Amino acid sequence: MQKKSLSLLVLAFLLLAPFAGVYPLFVLKVVCFALFACAFNLLIGYGGLLSFGHAAMFGGAGYIAAHALKHWNITPELGLVVGTLAGALLGGAMGILAIRRQGIYFSMITLALAQMIYFVMLQAPFTGGEDGLQGVPRGKLFGILPLDNDLVLYYVVLTIAIAALLLLWRVVSSPFGAVLHAIKENESRAVSLGYNVERLKLVAFVISAAIAGLAGSLKVLVLGFETLSDVHWSMSGTVILMTLVGGLGTRWGPILGALIIVALETKLGDIGHALASLTGIDAFLKLGESVTVVTGILFIATVLFFRNGIAGGIASLWRLIRRPQPGRRLPSTEREPAL
Repeated sequence: MQKKSLSLLVLAFLLLAPFAGVYPLFVLKVVCFALFACAFNLLIGYGGLLSFGHAAMFGGAGYIAAHALKHWNITPELGLVVGTLAGALLGGAMGILAIRRQGIYFSMITLALAQMIYFVMLQAPFTGGEDGLQGVPRGKLFGILPLDNDLVLYYVVLTIAIAALLLLWRVVSSPFGAVLHAIKENESRAVSLGYNVERLKLVAFVISAAIAGLAGSLKVLVLGFETLSDVHWSMSGTVILMTLVGGLGTRWGPILGALIIVALETKLGDIGHALASLTGIDAFLKLGESVTVVTGILFIATVLFFRNGIAGGIASLWRLIRRPQPGRRLPSTEREPAL
């Protein structure tokens, strides 16, 4: 019951956010990165596969979708389909080459392949090089809904992202998700039970890559440009950080992590100016220049005090609060939340 209430509360906030003075494009940026982090969480949180190359699917699909929208003059829905398919194809190619390796070898292969994609995007004539692709048109969805209107764009992107998240959660809750979790816990035992482990991990990799490609395509539609920063290895580090800070293997952890990291990157300067005006300490004015330092401190604090991420820490605190006291029995309807 608590899990459903939390979902409804978040949904209500997202639906009403534009009317509550919240900048819609900031929320959409968080939504895109939250979808990216949830796609990555499917791979590492449930499959135990640490990929350092997910920026290739996120940014590569973004470039292809941006090029299709700008130069092929296709409709937005087709642009999103093209970007999603591009992410799936890149993930399939990368997965075929890397999935037979385990541990650090798998991670290093994905990193090397992602860097190859980065240099392709740097040198390819259709990407704009270091300038990236600018002025990507939004167009009209199905020829009807004008996405140049920020409010229309907000609800279209939000609807697509929620549908993708529900799909990911359905995958996690399915028998496939259970087998994937079993592979993470004990791969040798899964092999002994007759499961084709390599094929299942490849399917998970492709699903994760496709959703990451969709997230990158949505980000292009929202911001109207695509740059090399989205295919750089640091973007893979950012999504890893989002997932670890929020909580591996949880539904809400990557979303919470994305919100925290994006808010730090975009709002830390404003927070610093507000603190400086309140306290009169000019040192707070430089807080916006110390995003990496603050992020590093947050990561260290999460590792030391929230080993299961912030969402895992909240769930543990809830269990502690709801623990039956001596002589008191909880009603059968009371259950702990699964964040």
